[in-house]
Amino acid sequence: MPLRTTRARSAPRTTGAPGEPDTPGATGTPPTARNRAPRAGRRGEGFWGWLFVSPMVIVLGLFLVLPILMALWVSLLHWDGQSNPFSGRADFVGLDNYRALLTEDGLDRTLFATSLRNNAYYVLLTVPLQTIVALGLALIVNQKILRARGALRTTFFFPSVTSSIAVSTVFLFLFQGSGAVNSLLSWIGVKGPNWFADPRGVLSMVLGDLGVVDPEKPTGVLANHSFMGLSWFEWLSGPSVAMCTIILLAVWTTSGTFMLIFLAALQDIPRELEEAAALEGVNRRQLLRYVTLPALRPVLFLVLTLGLISTWQVFDQVYVMGQGAPGNTTLTPAFLSYSSGFDNADFGQGAAIAFILLALILCLTVFQRWALRERGERSGRKR
Repeated sequence: MPLRTTRARSAPRTTGAPGEPDTPGATGTPPTARNRAPRAGRRGEGFWGWLFVSPMVIVLGLFLVLPILMALWVSLLHWDGQSNPFSGRADFVGLDNYRALLTEDGLDRTLFATSLRNNAYYVLLTVPLQTIVALGLALIVNQKILRARGALRTTFFFPSVTSSIAVSTVFLFLFQGSGAVNSLLSWIGVKGPNWFADPRGVLSMVLGDLGVVDPEKPTGVLANHSFMGLSWFEWLSGPSVAMCTIILLAVWTTSGTFMLIFLAALQDIPRELEEAAALEGVNRRQLLRYVTLPALRPVLFLVLTLGLISTWQVFDQVYVMGQGAPGNTTLTPAFLSYSSGFDNADFGQGAAIAFILLALILCLTVFQRWALRERGERSGRKR
């Protein structure tokens, strides 16, 4: 019987991209169909992601974004708080509230400039002092040979969790004219001032003692030139004695919180870096400068940023300890915003002060980020 030869059916062959061999047995799915499935998966992941975060987005929108937009609208009105700001009863004044604070001569601009001056000195002294004190405390309690480290950490952190109103009230008694602080100073022959009733600027007092300028009757360039309603001498007179007391309070109550932040960062530094530095024969000062501080750069930026924001928003200590007195030398923009709205029934101007303060904080934060950036140049390979 003759043999029948059968030819096996070969599997279908597909044609790939030019330059690629044909693939036997492939289904021949076009590239567009293959890319469709990952895109659909990403869309599904995005939908479920937004679904899970939607409660928090709604909460932030209702209680953060919406009030900010409403306050921005109020800053464009002359509103006394007795009517609906979105009705026709509130007078729309546009940017008049901002002009009265920044460009127009008058009491409003003078008070705002005074509050900026006071708060600027408050920030310039409080932020460096609380950062240095917090870093020093963190270095102390991070020593393994130190006994009772836990008790010391609790002691240093305790003022930070105490009510600021209670601490401010205690400071009022301590720094009275016949208080405990002046009593201690009298033991060493120093007559303490009446702290919360002394409006003199510390820098002007020093210049007066040196004979450079007469604090009572300044003359020359410092007295003949002005900016935003204040003479140059008033800008450069320094914080008042009363404001220095509030600065001491702020440093004492905030250093504990920043100490914990620095302490966590110190404990996260690899032990190998310190051991390698010890093998090189560096001393403690060199170890702090070349090993510890570079490793703490991100945390240092965090602490300075938090300190900058909180010091520009100081309110409760000023409200309890002086409310701007004596002579508006403890007046701050946050308290001036509150006073404009709730004391003078001018919520439009109060909201305008708040937004100017917001813009100032954002600009200073950006500048601080630029100033603390890495100075090393990143050199890439050029091909």
